[in-house]
Amino acid sequence: MSLDGKVAIVTGSGRGLGLAYALELARQGAAVVVNDVDAAAAAEAVATIEAHGGRAVAVVAPVGPTATAQALVTAAVDRFGRLDVLVTNAGVLRDAVLWKMSDDEFDTVIDVHLRGTFTTVRAAVRHMRQAGEGGRVICIGSPTGQRGTFGQTNYAAAKAGIVGMVRTWALELERAGITVNAVVPVAATAMTATVPYFAAAVRAEARGEPVPAFFRHDLGFGTADDVAGLVAFLASAAAGAVTGQVIGVGGDRIQIWTHPETAVTAHHKGGWSYDAIVAAWPTTFAGALQPVGERFPDLPEPFRPVS
Repeated sequence: MSLDGKVAIVTGSGRGLGLAYALELARQGAAVVVNDVDAAAAAEAVATIEAHGGRAVAVVAPVGPTATAQALVTAAVDRFGRLDVLVTNAGVLRDAVLWKMSDDEFDTVIDVHLRGTFTTVRAAVRHMRQAGEGGRVICIGSPTGQRGTFGQTNYAAAKAGIVGMVRTWALELERAGITVNAVVPVAATAMTATVPYFAAAVRAEARGEPVPAFFRHDLGFGTADDVAGLVAFLASAAAGAVTGQVIGVGGDRIQIWTHPETAVTAHHKGGWSYDAIVAAWPTTFAGALQPVGERFPDLPEPFRPVS
């Protein structure tokens, strides 16, 4: 097993994608610290891992506060003697368009996703650096953080911020032998279940049927288990040279996202005045403008929602 003897923390792992990550890490030999705010879900996750011969312990606490981050690290070290892998997956949604989003809706999502990633990674790498044996940090991003999604100001800001932190941490932790990467999953979860475009795929997964090939291949949309293999790979020695990357995964597809690069560069002697920009914009810059939001192909007839 590729992670035999290793110890991993997975936040938000009582169900859904987080549970799939925890189960796969345990299958690969890692002992797992399960985390969730739902005590029953966390206990069931631990029981499932143990029933398959793995080792696990639960920490029931909301991600965000520094105290939770330290409790997770303490649980890993006290129960299993070390910490090698951290997967920051915990998250919530509070969707609303900008002009209707409340302070609380914004702050709640930022606190769990962005602050929670920061505090948990900080606590984990403090221990990893002191232990001197390297480590693996895997932060869960989202297509929304890469391209934006209508009605998700808070979520988009948090997920984009996570990617920015990942790139920074990859630089800061390289000398310590700690890799840091972001995974962008696309899968049937509670968060995608309400999106009509994915309804046919979500229904198939819920019934235990194969997700249709259109979703798996063309859209890279599958099940939580389809994402877990990449997380386990990034946690392993096989990914020792992979750091600072944003990797999308879902269904039958893996994608490596580019880092932001300039689309066009132009110079104007003496600087760019208003008049100079107006004159040059149509021919020099307009063709390089970037799209926003996800652009999906039309659904094939069998998968179109009934109006």
